[in-house]
Amino acid sequence: MSLVIDAHQHVWDLDRSEYGWLTPALGPLHRTFAEEELLPQLVACGVDRTVLVQAEDSSVDTDLMFETADRHADVVAGVVGWVPLERPHEAEAELERRLTDPRFCGVRHLIHDDPDPDWLRRPAVLDGLRLLADHGVPFDVVAVLPRHLEHVPFLVEQVPELRLVIDHLAKPPIAQRGWEPWAELLRRAAEAPTVYAKLSGLNTAADPASWTADDLRPYVEHALDCFGPARLMFGGDWPVALLAGDYPKVVRETRRLLEQLGDAERDRVLGGTAVEAYGLRVETAR
Repeated sequence: MSLVIDAHQHVWDLDRSEYGWLTPALGPLHRTFAEEELLPQLVACGVDRTVLVQAEDSSVDTDLMFETADRHADVVAGVVGWVPLERPHEAEAELERRLTDPRFCGVRHLIHDDPDPDWLRRPAVLDGLRLLADHGVPFDVVAVLPRHLEHVPFLVEQVPELRLVIDHLAKPPIAQRGWEPWAELLRRAAEAPTVYAKLSGLNTAADPASWTADDLRPYVEHALDCFGPARLMFGGDWPVALLAGDYPKVVRETRRLLEQLGDAERDRVLGGTAVEAYGLRVETAR
């Protein structure tokens, strides 16, 4: 049986950094979250390993994730951190430092919080992304606006060697039962074999009080049609998932969504794709 890997999980510490997006308006999220709180739920849900993903555009946040990984080396398989992509010389030095740790498996920037929706098109940022490609480091795309998803084919053209991972299926309009332009933009993004996507964060795109796998199903089936199981990976998005249910529900409903797949395809989504996309150094079976 293949390992189950949650490819999208966060930790943050409000005593260590500001997390500008994390305001009291976010209710239950406005506190410190540490890995120790999630560990019993991972065991109960049959999740073996996780990938920590940045929650702030800062080295402090990345340091926190590596400290967490040190404390829980048997659980944390990888860290998607941050480097200053818009300042390529600094980014190169930071990359060289981070790459000394084999758990450093990707980079993300909170593009959806930047006032410039075309931040990824800036020449300096493209130079930073080329550095990632040169070092074989993937980039997570937080595509919230349609404009963000439109950038994916552009990035493929500009930096063809760069692996891209679309977080949260680019937040489809599930609560509104919408479809376009999300569906066509996702299909276009999936045309390049270097682009992956995460089945993550979908519960917070749906009705927070009543969502089930059936609400998510059309969007997940579309993603499977576009990417196939070989380029999709599961992510629980804890603790953000707490805005619409809890972690066990996310895992349970995700498994329901994958019931129609064969064992090998299901194993890809639940672990194998993350190993490939992020180059995780883990045993693939247990």
